[in-house]
Amino acid sequence: MKTRIIFTSFALFFAISFMSCSINKMAMNLIADALTGEGSSDVFTGDGDPQLVGDAIPFAIKMYEALLDQNPDHYGLSNTTGSMFVMYANAFVQGPAEMLPTTKYQEKQEAINRARNLYLRGLTILYNGLDLKYPGFSSSFKDGRLPEILAKMKKRDVPALYWSAAAGLSAFSLNPFDLDLGMRIVEFHSLVERAYELDPDFNYGALDEFLLLFHASIPSGMGGDITKAETYFQRALEKTSGNSAGTYVAYAQSVCIPAQNYNLFKELLEKALAIDVNKNPSTRLVNIISQKKARFLLDSASRFFFALDDDDWDDNW
Repeated sequence: MKTRIIFTSFALFFAISFMSCSINKMAMNLIADALTGEGSSDVFTGDGDPQLVGDAIPFAIKMYEALLDQNPDHYGLSNTTGSMFVMYANAFVQGPAEMLPTTKYQEKQEAINRARNLYLRGLTILYNGLDLKYPGFSSSFKDGRLPEILAKMKKRDVPALYWSAAAGLSAFSLNPFDLDLGMRIVEFHSLVERAYELDPDFNYGALDEFLLLFHASIPSGMGGDITKAETYFQRALEKTSGNSAGTYVAYAQSVCIPAQNYNLFKELLEKALAIDVNKNPSTRLVNIISQKKARFLLDSASRFFFALDDDDWDDNW
């Protein structure tokens, strides 16, 4: 009888423990689903205070990382965590660093290196997530299976493809002498091209802005095509109804500066600054950050255009 009681007690203990683990797993999944579902990022992208968001995102990233550590097989959580690394690196590390004066060269280089590391961390997490759904994805470019795996992907995979391409190409742009990443430009371009096939209207023309920058910035021998940059610029304008400051900034920086077309550069940046950031609350933060960059580019135009008078040069540069 005593043995039976002990056995029953142990059985009850293990049953309760198993239930507790299952409940914890369910809770983790529910939290992860809630944090990665549709509209979950609006609390950041709809905010009008970039500094507040910039201060909050590092904590959010670590929270997502902690959840991912406890729930490593959650595809949505991998995508959100990885993409937040990329967003933070671009908007709050690389962006501000590029606006630092040359007198702060050391600070600028440290920030650029930090941004690059954040991009690569995001890329690793995003690729781990894609490996969950498509085993062997992360090595598929090297073994020639990337087209085969991309063909299996669906519209729901577009965010992972977009942010992975953004992470890889952004990291390369900060160190063009990285031969390993340079060899993968075709890989990252393939990801965003497949994303465009699956959902060309993703995130209010984000893919068009991406491909505009790609084709304007990458040499033709590596896949760039300036005529395609013009096409994607026009498509981005149509899809955003001209209400994305980032579209104008992207074209002004990647096309007008190399062409030394100051008049168009100025016209486009003034259009970016004229946008009402409250017209579309979900893109408020992105527009505010893009307008800040537009103002910087206009104010320091003599840094980029040789024909401008030296008197226009800011002594801080």
